[in-house]
Amino acid sequence: MLTNQSADNITPIGGPDSRPRQPLLPRELSDREFALFIGTGERREVRSGEIIFRRGELGRSMFVVESGQVRLEFGDGMPDKLIGAREFFGELTLFIGNHTRVANAVATASTIMHVIEQQAFDTVLDAEPRLLAHFMRRSFSYLVASEQQLIASLKRRNEDLMVTLDSLRQTQTQLNTAQRLVQTDELTGLCNRRGLYMFLERIEETRLPGTVLGLMLIDIDRFKQINDRCGHLMGDQVLRAIAEEVQGATSPCDLPCRLGGDEFALLAQVTGAEELAARASQIVAAVRSLRFPLADESLGVSVSIGAHLCSEEADWAVWYSETDCLLYEVKGRGGDGFHAPE
Repeated sequence: MLTNQSADNITPIGGPDSRPRQPLLPRELSDREFALFIGTGERREVRSGEIIFRRGELGRSMFVVESGQVRLEFGDGMPDKLIGAREFFGELTLFIGNHTRVANAVATASTIMHVIEQQAFDTVLDAEPRLLAHFMRRSFSYLVASEQQLIASLKRRNEDLMVTLDSLRQTQTQLNTAQRLVQTDELTGLCNRRGLYMFLERIEETRLPGTVLGLMLIDIDRFKQINDRCGHLMGDQVLRAIAEEVQGATSPCDLPCRLGGDEFALLAQVTGAEELAARASQIVAAVRSLRFPLADESLGVSVSIGAHLCSEEADWAVWYSETDCLLYEVKGRGGDGFHAPE
């Protein structure tokens, strides 16, 4: 009877069923391959849940499943693969020598399999070179396809990670913006009271050597009259103008802020009382020279400032109380001036 000797999956011509079998699954063995490996490998029975090998181990053998089922667990978000009857796994170690396992192999049912070591594989290769060449070619094709699928999957994951990172950057930017808004006075752009308290919590991180802390409390003289005579829009313009003058008297490590209403503060690092007094004098003179074209020509703006050197042993409440007393001494004299330590 004539047969097709070049194909493992074709039954004899004119036999009971001359139709070709369905194509083999990627890891499925042909009849001849299965019989050859079953007859060559060492039979081994494993229980359900038993670990056959672990990811990262050095492989030295291939496995052929006669019955039962094995799960290959790749980890890192990759899907697992199930290996069933007449299928093989772990073959790469026989093709290229010692090879690190890339997955855990765990029996998911009572399984009978056959272990093919390198010496047994070489024996089969010598006995059936054409059959093994066909097997190896098919195996490599499957491995290449798997690698391409893995690369495509990693590329998609990388793209997803880039999108996630971009989203995180945007979220961080939004959080930073929100934090700045929470700590910033909307009208003047200076730090608000909440921002001041946060600054005080980390003030030691920004201290300059050879300096002491000085606090100025700055209050606009007769601000209610400005609002009553010229309106609140002009009052807002005055507040913004004075905020600019306070900002102009600061150094990079200082904190100018609006405490609320018409009260401002400047927490400065100065070399001593003389520099603190000079800063206060600068602000008083700058505000005194302000003019507002849209306001009544008789509108004059001035401020009262209390300035005090801060004791290192005290806290904000003490600093504020001591400086506020000096501020009200200036107010009591009619304003438009400052009171600083000798």
